[in-house]
Order: sequence, then C-alpha cells, then structure tokens
Amino acid sequence: MEQVLTAIQKRVSTVLEVRNLTESTYVLRFDRVGMEFKPGQYIVVGLPGSREKREYSIYSSVLAPYLEILIKEVDNGDVSKRLKRLKTGDNIEVEGPFGYFVLEEHKVSLNKFLLIASGTGISPFHSYVKSYPQLNYTLLHGVRNIDEAYEKAEYEKNRHVLCTSRDEKGDFHGRVTEYLKKHKVDPLTLCYLCGNSEMVDDAYKILESQGVPPAHLHAEIYF
Repeated sequence: MEQVLTAIQKRVSTVLEVRNLTESTYVLRFDRVGMEFKPGQYIVVGLPGSREKREYSIYSSVLAPYLEILIKEVDNGDVSKRLKRLKTGDNIEVEGPFGYFVLEEHKVSLNKFLLIASGTGISPFHSYVKSYPQLNYTLLHGVRNIDEAYEKAEYEKNRHVLCTSRDEKGDFHGRVTEYLKKHKVDPLTLCYLCGNSEMVDDAYKILESQGVPPAHLHAEIYF
C-alpha cells in the first residue's frame, strides 16, 4: 500500500515562471499536473533525481490552473538556490499534498478569522484568501521592512496589517506580537498562526491571555 501511495503522490511538473519579489524571495509557478489540494496544505519539491527536497506551503488558490510556492533563498539552503535558477520549461519533482493546516469549510462563511504570519509564513494564508473570496479575515504580517511585504496589493487593504520591525513604513511599527498586545482579539475569532517558532509561541500565549480558547488556536511553524 505504501508503494502505491508514493507512486500516486510523486509528480514531475514543468516550471512556468520564477517571479522575484525581493533579492532573496521569489514565487515559483509550475504545472499543476492534476493535483487536488486543500488551502493550507504543503508539498515537497526538488529537482528530478535529487535526494535534496524541501517542504513548501502551497501559495496559490485551489481555483488556479497552476501551483505556486513562496520561497526565501537562504545562505546554506542548496534547494532554494537551485530552484531560483530554474527557467521556464525546466522540470521539478513534486510530492503531496500533505498537512492539516486547513480551514473547516463549513466555518469559512460563518466565522471571523485572524491570520498571523511572519516572513514567508504568509504562504498558506495567501492560498486561504485566494481560495475563499468570502473569507472574513484580518491578516497580520510581520516582516523586517516594507520590501518584504510580499504582494501586499493582493489583499484587501482594510484586511491586511503589515507590521515592520526595522522601519516605520508599514501599517504598524513593531512585531506582530506587539500589535496583538495593543489590539485585543475577540475570543470568538478563529486564529491561525504560521511563521518562526518564537513568534508562534509568543503570539499563542498572548491570545490565550486575552481569553481566546485553545480550540480557536491553530499553528504551523516555519523553521
């Protein structure tokens, strides 16, 4: 059974575009090759024949005819550097989808959502927003400076709060955790957190202290 599942999950896909957002961050778009997924799930991506692969949350909408992932190139990250050098028509190997960082569909039209991200942790939330046009959300995105406001124009202006810690060009100067301390969250809000472990841990504690029950808190950590 395991061999059958593995064969189904592995796909060879064709690169359609590499879209640079900053010097080190980019969006890789490639053929969907029939993959069905839920917003918030992730895939494993690498070059064909290579044992080096990495997990990336799906950035694109379930409605799009392609798949996209948001990647930050890291100094010691061989995969992120090699993927950035790909050209249109090159092949990549894709496995998945995997993961349970998804929304309960019957709650999408009924509840208010708070999406809290740091850096490229915004990726699954981009998929949420693009996949569920009716989603009642507020998105807090924590970055160092305004240049890292990845495709901010893709979100409704009054729903996106950019928290910049190293310049004052965002909507709020400081970390997302500082924003949360100054803006109490309604305990009925469903909260989803994605980013580095320190942010997720601190934000989780702040939300609990404000009366948000554990059942309304969902987290995924980016390392």
